[in-house]
Amino acid sequence: MNTVEFSSLPLKPALLENIASLGYTHLTPIQAQTLPTILEGKDVIAQAKTGSGKTAAFGIGLLSRLDTSSFRVQALVVCPTRELADQVSKEIRQLARFTQNIKVLSLCGGVPFGPQLASLEHGVHIVVGTPGRLQEHLRKRSLRLSNLKVLVLDEADRMLDMGFEDVIRDVISYAPTHRQTLLFSATYSDPIRDISKQFQYQPITVTLDSSHHDSIIEQRFYSVDKAQRLNALGYLLAYHRPESTVVFCNTKRDCQAIASALDNSGFSVQALHGDLEQKHRDQVLVRFANHSCSILVATDVAARGLDIKELQAVINYELPFDPEIYVHRIGRTGRAGNKGLALSLSTEQELSRVQAVETYLGVSAKWDELAPFVMAYAPRFEPPMVTLWIDGGRKDKVRPGDILGALTGAGGIAGSEVGKIDIFDNHAYVAVKQASADKALQGLKHGKIKGRSFMVRKSLWD
Repeated sequence: MNTVEFSSLPLKPALLENIASLGYTHLTPIQAQTLPTILEGKDVIAQAKTGSGKTAAFGIGLLSRLDTSSFRVQALVVCPTRELADQVSKEIRQLARFTQNIKVLSLCGGVPFGPQLASLEHGVHIVVGTPGRLQEHLRKRSLRLSNLKVLVLDEADRMLDMGFEDVIRDVISYAPTHRQTLLFSATYSDPIRDISKQFQYQPITVTLDSSHHDSIIEQRFYSVDKAQRLNALGYLLAYHRPESTVVFCNTKRDCQAIASALDNSGFSVQALHGDLEQKHRDQVLVRFANHSCSILVATDVAARGLDIKELQAVINYELPFDPEIYVHRIGRTGRAGNKGLALSLSTEQELSRVQAVETYLGVSAKWDELAPFVMAYAPRFEPPMVTLWIDGGRKDKVRPGDILGALTGAGGIAGSEVGKIDIFDNHAYVAVKQASADKALQGLKHGKIKGRSFMVRKSLWD
């Protein structure tokens, strides 16, 4: 791909000069594929991660649209956390140094409301904020979007993971219909596509060149005796130590038995099968999706519709009879440009299933050796996150922003330490990194969410 220089873009000379002074000469791949379209005023949905240069892409785009003589909010950037909002604000201010008149304001929770009101009253061109605080200002009419030209949803998938979908929809409802909407997300899940369909007009879809970002699934097969299958599974999990693994079984009975055996041997594991009540199923999926449980043992039926990001490995405890099911199973790993691992156990009696896979895929199976392993108890590895259970949900009017604000405010932990937030009718779950879990628990126990005290536990299941 040929490199593109910023000087080739139709930008104001002062902005180009400032971009050069910041050391930017050539566009990154995501900038090259989005910025020309953004400058044309079209809607864009782009797959981009932190560090790809996306902030400069939408930052330059919105700066080029501003009428600096009008101190009305003309651009709004919505971010999942205060840290990201601060980072985005800082980068836009750097890009805006070519004129002293541009006002950029950060509106985030966890800081006093009063000074934000005063700043808004003095007039602002660009607002960067988190969903909950933006919604609060819009409802109080201290923030008005009637002059908005550009709306940016940054790390949209992360905001949906944190439970902000309803809040984002409410925030967007205050914006004029005729505007440019830019959506940046690391993944293209169905909820992201739904948001795009509802709020964007004929968006240009941008993904980086697939030849550089193809996912690779490494497939390995292991010959086992039936009696050694469980020990073989334990060996593969202990050797590869994946943070997120689905182990597929063919029956509900095997599913529960294997999960219990792994649990008794010190693995972080949950079972998912058709006999689970919906409430229990929700709890299992919450823990696995937010990375506070490393292994999910599941049947094919129970795993239908399972959409877990960054699934590092799939293990076939027993191969399915249908090779199409095998392909569907292993296709859950190696997504979004990440490498995936697909490991399968097979007895001599099941070799016909391996041959069916070889015929279906048109490739020969790669066989590996297994080292001896005994399933004895030993703490194998801790998952990266811990789930906190909160005895308050939608019916208590608890929102994701309330929980995030309590954790980053009185709780005293950084927003980057907080993972997925799931709100149900009568309770909520929030994932927190292991190192901050105890501090977060004490902060929520002794602090307040939405001005109220709620019961909080480190885990409802252990």
